[in-house]
Amino acid sequence: MNRPYNFSAGPAALPQPVLERAAAEMLDWHGSGMSVMEMSHRGKEFGAIIAQAEADLRELLAVPPQFRILFMQGGGIAENAIVPLNLSRGARADYLVTGAWSQKSLKEARRYCEAQLVASNETDGHTRIPAPAEWKLGADASYLHLCTNETIHGVEFQELPDLEALGSNAPLVIDCSSNILSRPIDWSRVGLAYGGAQKNIGPAGLTLVFVREDLLGRALPICPSAFDYKTVADNGSMYNTPPTYAIYIAGLVFQWLKDQGGIAAIERRNVEKAELLYDFIDGSGWYANKVEPSCRSRMNVPFFLPDDRLNEDFLAGAKARGLLQLKGHKSVGGMRASIYNAMPTEGVRALVDYMREFATRHG
Repeated sequence: MNRPYNFSAGPAALPQPVLERAAAEMLDWHGSGMSVMEMSHRGKEFGAIIAQAEADLRELLAVPPQFRILFMQGGGIAENAIVPLNLSRGARADYLVTGAWSQKSLKEARRYCEAQLVASNETDGHTRIPAPAEWKLGADASYLHLCTNETIHGVEFQELPDLEALGSNAPLVIDCSSNILSRPIDWSRVGLAYGGAQKNIGPAGLTLVFVREDLLGRALPICPSAFDYKTVADNGSMYNTPPTYAIYIAGLVFQWLKDQGGIAAIERRNVEKAELLYDFIDGSGWYANKVEPSCRSRMNVPFFLPDDRLNEDFLAGAKARGLLQLKGHKSVGGMRASIYNAMPTEGVRALVDYMREFATRHG
């Protein structure tokens, strides 16, 4: 089956083999006589599904044993509140702003704690990552929060900061919603990581949280029980009914990633795809990407035509070619190609071929 190439920023494309397997198992999972959507989350069938998903995820990302993996709900937006409710103790928390999503995180955290801005790239149009020398870290901060990949502006950390080397004892909290499983994570520098599933893992509705055990049990009294990391961890992500079908699909994605050769192999493919697209944009003399090359995202590539009046023609022609959902976010305009793990290299080549033809025709 030939499907269009879906460049959506999220909910995003899933690997075709995953969709095909889910379709085959829709009515009867492994002879159980039930769809996964119909199973009790406390039954042995779903127990096997979530246990395998967690084991595969821990293996893929080499998650150390001192981290608990939680399957939660609410997405990254909810975690913007859940993190300070669990970690801030109502005191100061530091936030680094590198784009729209980290801005939202800071704004939400201020409802629950003394959230302080340590640095921002807003005056630069969210096109770079402020150098650590520019950060004004709090000596008593309960944590430092950053977004590893800004989906809207296309800014990505190529390496996590070493807070200890910067003189901070605060744990690092990362929102890795849009680049999780696309590259390794240096767990030695992380206290907590979280991400919504709908970009690189599975359908919307599932949120993954990786929390170091020493950070459990710190929730504010006002924190809802279902959002208390210790409660969720103590109950094996079953304190309330988890998003069962989303966990099942995520588990299939984890198996697919293992079949591809794991994170090292998928990272090499992601580097190849990103270089292919950025090299064409930079060499075209017609399209433009405004992000500093040192922090360009491998997952989300915003680009602009020389005349906004051509945008609708570009999108219509792309759709006719089977290149879908390339319109940039409404806050920045232009175009955006999201090239997550499930996007094959052939899809990026097809996009580059179309972009070349369009520029020749209108340049």
